[in-house]
Formats: sequence, C-alpha cells, structure tokens
Amino acid sequence: DRRLVNFSGFVACAALVAYALYTQFYQGLEPCPLCIFQRIGVALLGLVFLAAAIHNPRGRGGTVYACLLGAAALATLGVAARHAYVQSLPPGSLPSCGAPLGSLLKFMPLWQVIRKVLTGSGECGVVSWRFLGLAMPAWVLIWALILGVCGVAANLRRGARAAR
Repeated sequence: DRRLVNFSGFVACAALVAYALYTQFYQGLEPCPLCIFQRIGVALLGLVFLAAAIHNPRGRGGTVYACLLGAAALATLGVAARHAYVQSLPPGSLPSCGAPLGSLLKFMPLWQVIRKVLTGSGECGVVSWRFLGLAMPAWVLIWALILGVCGVAANLRRGARAAR
C-alpha cells in the first residue's frame, strides 16, 4: 500500500534526524555545515513523505509526490556525496575552518552561503563517527538513495494504475 510506504519513509527520515540530533546533543559530535544541509534534506524528504501519506492522492497526484520525493532525495544525495568526497580528500587539501553557518547566513546572501558550504571546509573533512566502516555522510547517501527509489516507485506505480 502506497500510504504505508510513504508513512514508513517518514518514520525512517524522522529516525535519521533523531539519531543525528542524538549524536550532537548526547555524544558531543558537532555538525559541520554539510551535515546541517544533509539534516535539512532528510527532514524535507520526511515532510514530503508525511504529506504524501496524509494526502494519499490518486492519479496525477501520486506522480507529483513522486517528483517531489525524487527531487528531495536527489538534493540530499548530492550533498551527502559531496560530503563523502570532501572526507576522502587528503589532509591539508581543504581550506581552513570558516565562520559558523549562523554567521554566514547573517552576513551573506543564501546562494553564496550554499556555494561556500558546498565547497567544503576543514571541519567538513573530519571523520569523527563510523559504523560498519562508513562515515555518516555515506550512510545518509545510502538512505537517501533507498528512500528516494522506494518513494518514487511506490507513488508512480499507483499513479500509473489509476490513470488506466
């Protein structure tokens, strides 16, 4: 059932964000700007899943939600891939740590902040957490791919049947 897939996607996204917050507030891992962008992406993906679960549209509505889920998943996947790449660079090849994200948002236009964050900085290259040999950005990349594919497939499949 499409509603169950969408609600499960929401629960998975909520669990991912909750774990990220747990590592920040209870394990003392400070998120870098790319980590924060990934959290925003996962939260956005979760909100689209929740809206799709509540709305449970038929026909073209499923296609619209599939497109929204695909876009949110691709954006999250892109940021996570960039972060994984930054973490794979040799030490010293990244610029030094810059201003905190809050300061950047105060003094720079949003597009400049996004560009600056996506170039990465010293703190984004630090790997301070691993599970099964993979750092957190790699896990976000995997989950964004899984959730995106499942969400798009579930919402397109039902939309295609309703259109016949």
